[in-house]
This record gives sequence, C-alpha cells and structure tokens, in this order.
Amino acid sequence: MIRKIVVPVRGDGKGDSVLRHVAVLAERTQAMIEVIHCRARPEDLLPFGVPIPDFLRKQIVEQSYKVADLEEANLRNELTALARDLDVPDDRITFVEEVGRQVDVIKRHGRLADVIAVPKPDRDRNIGTNTLKAALFHSGRPVLMCPPTATKPAAMGARVTLAWNGSAEAARALASSLPLLHQAGEVVVLSTGGDAGPGTDATSLLIYLDQHGVDASLHKIDATGTVGPLLLSETAALGADMLIMGAYGDSHERETVFGGNTQSVVDTSTLPVLLAH
Repeated sequence: MIRKIVVPVRGDGKGDSVLRHVAVLAERTQAMIEVIHCRARPEDLLPFGVPIPDFLRKQIVEQSYKVADLEEANLRNELTALARDLDVPDDRITFVEEVGRQVDVIKRHGRLADVIAVPKPDRDRNIGTNTLKAALFHSGRPVLMCPPTATKPAAMGARVTLAWNGSAEAARALASSLPLLHQAGEVVVLSTGGDAGPGTDATSLLIYLDQHGVDASLHKIDATGTVGPLLLSETAALGADMLIMGAYGDSHERETVFGGNTQSVVDTSTLPVLLAH
C-alpha cells in the first residue's frame, strides 16, 4: 500500500505542479505527504579559490542565512496555502527543512518513501534534472515524474498503463508499482511482443498480475526505433492518467547524449510517469 509520498522542493517554482498531482494520488491512497525543502549551506556557495577577508566572509554567510530563512518561510506558506486549496487535510501533510546537498537529502528521506514525486525536468533551463537523477538513482524507490499543470488533475492512478519489455528495469517498475496497480480501476500492459523471452513475455506478465489479484489487459504496440513516444501516445489514446515504466536500461548519460526510450519520455511527456531503475 502507498502510505508515504515524499516531495522534494527547492523554491524553483516547480513544486506547485507536483503538489497538485500528489494531492490527488494521496487522496486516492490515503497516503501522507512529506514535503522536503532542500537548501544549500551558504558556506558552500562562496567562490572557491577566491581570497575573502574573514569579516566579509562572516557577513556574507550571515546575510545568506537570513535570506535563506526568509525564502524557506515564504515557500512553506505558499505550499501550505496551496495544500489547503487542494483540500489536503493538515494532518496528512508535513514540511521538513534540510540543509545540505540535494542528492543526500533526497536519498535519506526517499529511501523510506513509497513514492518520490518530482517535477518533469526542464533541460533547456537546466532545472529539475538533478532532482530526478537523485531520486531515481540514489533512493531505490519509484519516482513519479509530474508534468507542469496549473490545475488539479481529474484522476491519478485510476487508469494506468504499464510498459513491459521483460527487462530488469521493467521488473523493478512492476514490483514497485504493485500497490498502485491493486488500487487502479484499469490496468493495460503495453508491449511490442518481441522484446521478452519465455517466462518474461507479456502473457506471462498477465498471469503474474492475476496471481497478485490485478486484472490487466494487453495492448500490443507496433514500434521500431525509439518506443518512448509511442508509449506516451498510446497511453493518452487509452485515456490513462499515468504511465509506469522501467527507466534507463542504458545509462542516464548515454541516453541523454544519444537518446533512448526513457529520455524521450522524460523530455516530451505531458502526463505523469512512474519510473523505476
């Protein structure tokens, strides 16, 4: 069962969209929401190798702490107000302030979460990529990537698609998402039918899901080359509100440079995607 959803935020304006998605998922699953505000230590932001007098260094650090405290208070107030607008009960959401490297904060809090919710990265502006990477590669937990939205989604996890190719990453996504699949009203398996061998093919998956009490159907897709865009278009055409898939069978760096199924989904998705690596 999904009981804890962690939402790391950094005051970059992307936390609102994530909270809108998470509010719907938490309501469906009766989960707690833990919002983690990550901020760097002012000492770590000082220019390296540039001599600064001690008195000036102290002034800069003290002023940076004051500014950071003010930003943290404003962000907390903004998200608290948004949570109330989204009808999130006060006793189902908590706010935690952490000082340190974002990757360390996310992995510490994320490892005891059922889902880590992050914004869809904006590669052109270099925003959100490190957050997704930290959650996906350092927590061992499933990561819900949320696209930008100005309104509360109508549904989250009511009708989902599960991308299946028999890979280890797809198996991890399957295992991580079983609580969500149990609560979904409809589950559709997306498969090309040619990637998995005996024992890991789509038919075997349907049997496995049935053994776990999940009623799922199979939707075969005909694709050559990069499958990612087709997974998204088929998910939308089926009226699903979420895609579940394994992430980065190739390395993140290789897919970022040369392209790949996961990276194409991360770059172009307009719907929530649950990723597992």
